[in-house]
Amino acid sequence: MLPRLAAALLLATSLRGCATYEYEHEIWLRVDGSGSVRVTGRLPLWRAFKGLGRADDPEGTAAREAARAAFEASGLHVRRVTVTHRGGRPYLLVAADFADVNRIGGTPALPDLRISLARAGDRLVLSGNWLRPAAAFGLPAPDDGLMAVRFHLPSRIYEHRNAALGVERGNIVTWRQQVAAALEGRPLDFGAVLDSRSILWSTVGLFAAAIVGALAILGAAIVLIARKGRRSAPRGSEEG
Repeated sequence: MLPRLAAALLLATSLRGCATYEYEHEIWLRVDGSGSVRVTGRLPLWRAFKGLGRADDPEGTAAREAARAAFEASGLHVRRVTVTHRGGRPYLLVAADFADVNRIGGTPALPDLRISLARAGDRLVLSGNWLRPAAAFGLPAPDDGLMAVRFHLPSRIYEHRNAALGVERGNIVTWRQQVAAALEGRPLDFGAVLDSRSILWSTVGLFAAAIVGALAILGAAIVLIARKGRRSAPRGSEEG
């Protein structure tokens, strides 16, 4: 009975962590503010939230071109623009790199997103919100499912502001709401406080310190053994 219950709980947890979204901003962030972003969404939601694409373009040809132009005009380096299908529905995906997360919100590429990353002592404070631009109101779009803003953060997370599932897999935080609420113009606020030192460099520093310490101990042991050897050497061999 207990193994079955544990398996059921594990499956439920896995399903919670594997939610699919009709519209999502996924951001990989570095401590210097640079990073990458991937936006995925149904074509009608790209039109409703970003004003990109046309209603008479079911396969997203015009949306792909418009999205690439908008991201490049916003100073992002576009790595991929493609249309995928899920459940028979087309989804536009754009992946791009940025140099400063503070400068990408409110641009033609991300008119519905505001992001701030600021230093506070030895910590970084992430804050912002997602909000449908008022100019996009009135465009028809499906209102089923969830939308989300998800961050892959580079360092230890000290606190977050109401992330849907808390801190996932060490450094991922997700904020989400119903697409219907997003279409109504309800904002999705997000925020977190994290260490200003990246996990990668902290780990490298620990390994380096451990190696240096081990070498120091080894060196001290060699010197000690050499001294003991000289002290215990026969006096006749020394005089000869």
